[in-house]
Amino acid sequence: MKKYLLILSLLIQSPLFAAELEVIIQKYKFIPAEITVNKGDSIVWVNKEKRQYHSVWFEQAGDPEPDYFFPDETYTRKFEQLGDFPYRCGPHPEMTGIVHVK
Repeated sequence: MKKYLLILSLLIQSPLFAAELEVIIQKYKFIPAEITVNKGDSIVWVNKEKRQYHSVWFEQAGDPEPDYFFPDETYTRKFEQLGDFPYRCGPHPEMTGIVHVK
């Protein structure tokens, strides 16, 4: 029985079951601003502004600022490491968020 539970546990944690979650950008906010994902999951940020461009910059992780994306465009990132990953919008530093990877 333990053998089957171990196999099931490994399958559930594998990228086969990776999820893709969504964060909306609207009214100069990341919604939700705080999100928890599993290792291997991806997040898609969707710009729902009417005219404004944004970026999703993991500056504290040492990442370069990615390209800006405009209304109805998206930015996707896959999370392969455990931990907490704060981010911000490059052109609007008051816009912040955090990703918790478990």
